Amino acid sequence: METATVEKTQTRYTPKDYKSEVNVRWCPGCGDFAILSCVHKAMAELNIPPHETVVVSGIGCSSRLPYYMNTYGFHGIHGRAAAIATGVKVANPNLNVWVATGDGDSLAIGGNHFIHAVRRNIDINIILFNNKIYGLTKGQYSPTSDRGFVSKSSPYGTVEDPFRPSELCFGARGTFFARAIDVDMKNTTETMVAAARHKGTSVVEVLQNCIIFNDGIHNKIADRTWKAEKTVMLRHGEKMIFGLENNRGLVLDGWNLKAVTIGEDGYTMDDILVHDASTKDNTLHVKLSLMGYDNDLPVALGVIRSVDAPTYETEYENQIAEVQKKAPGKSFTDFLMSSSHIWEMK
Repeated sequence: METATVEKTQTRYTPKDYKSEVNVRWCPGCGDFAILSCVHKAMAELNIPPHETVVVSGIGCSSRLPYYMNTYGFHGIHGRAAAIATGVKVANPNLNVWVATGDGDSLAIGGNHFIHAVRRNIDINIILFNNKIYGLTKGQYSPTSDRGFVSKSSPYGTVEDPFRPSELCFGARGTFFARAIDVDMKNTTETMVAAARHKGTSVVEVLQNCIIFNDGIHNKIADRTWKAEKTVMLRHGEKMIFGLENNRGLVLDGWNLKAVTIGEDGYTMDDILVHDASTKDNTLHVKLSLMGYDNDLPVALGVIRSVDAPTYETEYENQIAEVQKKAPGKSFTDFLMSSSHIWEMK
C-alpha cells in the first residue's frame, strides 16, 4: 500500500507539544478523554509540526476537541466539518487536516458532506466518535442507535434501522476505513497513525462510551472479560485470528464469513483467511466491517480497508497547472481590458 509521507521535520515532538492549556470540559469518565490522548500520541508519532496541523469540528461533545489541541483549529457549525476541512486542504494541501465529529454531527445533518468528502477522496483524516446517542443535546437517539433503542426522543423505542458507518464509507467508494475502541488506546493510536499516513480520505470509527446518556453501549465487545472472544484485530498480511488463546479464526463458508476453532472440525491454520486491506474490490471489506451487527461473528477492529486512489486536491492542482500551461493566465488588468463587458466614460 502506498502511503503519504507525513514526517516533515528533524525535531522530535512529544504528545505534550500538541496539548493546549485549555481545561478539558467533558464529563468525568467520558470516552472522549481516551480519544483525545490517542490523538496527541498519534500526532507525536507522525511528528508533523503543530503549526502545520489543523483540527476541524462541527457541533457535539466530540467537536470540542480542537480547543484541546495546540494546533490550528476550526470549530464549525453542525455537520459542516468535512466541508470546512475540504476547503482547508484545497487552499493549502501541505497542511495535515483532521476532522473530529460524532455519529450525530456527521451522519445526520452532516451526512451529505460526509459521503461527498469520502467520494472525492480529499486527503483528510476523519475521526468518527460513535456512542450511538446525542450526548450534548442530552440523550436523544442518533442515526447509529439500534432499532428499539429507548431514549428521550424515542420513549417507546426507535422504529428505525441505524446507519452503519462502514456501509456509508464503502458506498461512497471510500479508500480507507478503520475501527477502534476508546478503551483500547494502544490500537486506537496505531489506527490513527495508519489513517494519517494514508493518502486520501481516511475514516476511523471509534466506538466511544457516553457515561451519562448511553453508558455501557459497547460493553459487549469492550469489556476485558470477553473482548478477545468478541473482537478480531485485523492487520494487513496477517491471519484473521482471535480468541483468548488465539485459537479461533475466520474462514469463508460459501459467500459468507464463518468463525471456527483451529484444530476442530477439520479446520487448520492454513484455512484461516489472510487480511488484505489493499484489494480494490471491497466485497470482503464490507463483510468484515459488518461482523457483529446481526450475527455472532467478532467485531472487526484495526484497518479494514486501505487502497490507493487519486486524491482530490492533487488532481485539482494538476488540472489547474495543465490549463495554465495551455493558456497562460493574463494579468487582472489585461483580463478586464480584453473583456467584452467594458465601456469608456468621458
